[in-house]
Amino acid sequence: MSTVRIDHVSRWFGNVVAVNDITMTIAPGVTGLLGPNGAGKSTLINMMGGFLAPSHGTVTLDGDPVWRNARSYRHLGIVPEREAMYDVLTGREFVLANAELHGLGRTQAAAALATVDMTYAQDRKISTYSKGMRQRVKMASALVHDPSVLLLDEPFNGMDPRQRMHLMELLRHMGDEGRTVLFSSHILEEVEQLATHIEVVVAGRHAASGDFRKIRRLMTDRPHRYLVRSDDDRALAAALIADPSTAGIQVDHTEGALHIQAVDFTRFTTLLPRVAHDRGIRLLTVTPSDESLESVFSYLVTA
Repeated sequence: MSTVRIDHVSRWFGNVVAVNDITMTIAPGVTGLLGPNGAGKSTLINMMGGFLAPSHGTVTLDGDPVWRNARSYRHLGIVPEREAMYDVLTGREFVLANAELHGLGRTQAAAALATVDMTYAQDRKISTYSKGMRQRVKMASALVHDPSVLLLDEPFNGMDPRQRMHLMELLRHMGDEGRTVLFSSHILEEVEQLATHIEVVVAGRHAASGDFRKIRRLMTDRPHRYLVRSDDDRALAAALIADPSTAGIQVDHTEGALHIQAVDFTRFTTLLPRVAHDRGIRLLTVTPSDESLESVFSYLVTA
């Protein structure tokens, strides 16, 4: 098991600050790296992969600096977002070249291509590959030396739904094995399905870390929103609105539901079942309507 540690890292390009004093730990399992375009995600991944030196701070892999440390590449597998490939090579030749850089050979190259379901196209030139196929052959080259850490920058770009599901299952399996997998994605649904942990970067700064549902519950300045259905919505609404934990209730006659804003999460979650019990009201549905990753990300970005 390997851990990547980013300690008070900043990176600037001339007068532009791309990453500003970020500290985070990427531990075994699957971590999603989120942020709007220009937030600094690719810069962070490039520093973790040893492609860029921090302007300030340190990036370490199991305690050893990554920058200018050739030993770290024995443990790192990297899939950059940019298309930096040799189109004149076949898929097999490209992956084999990466295997040979690690002192490996054809057996490992063939196994990596099979892992990403690219054996059928391994003898075609990369120039003929679709975007999704290029992503998969880059993934094969990153896996060829069986790394303990995978750094993936937008790995799902260009993949069709079947390819996405296959890669998600592969990354989930690697996380379960104890490998350290970090991937960035602009598709929140993919991160929500795959990542057990998220790191959020906004405008070069570290905005949040952890399970997105726990992050949402720590946002005490944002009312929590619930959709509630019962067998007596009016009586339930009248009882709840009288309590200071509830900021507002909208009765939706079309959906037959209440849209509730709760300003005190802990108090409200104990109040609701107690009020229903005391008044003999049957609760049919109680659903948080803003605990999705999309809602949490939106709150963080607009904070």
